Amino acid sequence: MPSPPSIRLVLVEDHAMVAEAIGLALGRTPDIEVVAQSGTIAGAVADTGKHQPHVVVLDRRLPDGDGITAIGQLAAVAPRARVLVLTGEATVSVAARVVAAGGAGLLVKSSRLGELESAVREVAAGGVVFAPGLLPGVLDRLTGRAGRLGSELTGRERETLLLLAEGASTYDISQRLGVARNTARNHVQHVLEKLGARSKLEAVAVARKEGLLD
Repeated sequence: MPSPPSIRLVLVEDHAMVAEAIGLALGRTPDIEVVAQSGTIAGAVADTGKHQPHVVVLDRRLPDGDGITAIGQLAAVAPRARVLVLTGEATVSVAARVVAAGGAGLLVKSSRLGELESAVREVAAGGVVFAPGLLPGVLDRLTGRAGRLGSELTGRERETLLLLAEGASTYDISQRLGVARNTARNHVQHVLEKLGARSKLEAVAVARKEGLLD
């Protein structure tokens, strides 16, 4: 009789086609068994508590919240589970948040399925996996060798952040800064990326916490 899969995995992804593709690919791997799939944080917590997997592959953007903030909840119900976060855009700020929350890695969704399989094995074995080029910046951030969160913002981006804190819309920002609306939209997107935020409100909340609005 063949030996049973050695890695039990819970997959958390709210896009049905993406979840199906990942689930089928990982399910064909002899040493990995997808024991549950969910599309929400609430479902992920329930499935993780029930199945006690070795690895949770967790989408960052879910209907009921930011996956990174759920890492602590998953650890509470399954202390031995290792969490690998999938994201559409991987930045040092986002990666540092994953590490600070107790995650074991961050991989971009554009990675090949073979890379995901390897990452799952590495994480299950106790290692950490980050998208290429991110780990040095994460280590600098966590050891204090890099500037604090927000230090990468340009002058224009800082102005944009201050306007966001005032509740300004993208149109308002374009008018106040005297730039085209697309340029203002790009400034806002860069602010979100550099602060590791998924929305304008979250960016402002992070900025207040980090003292960037003082």
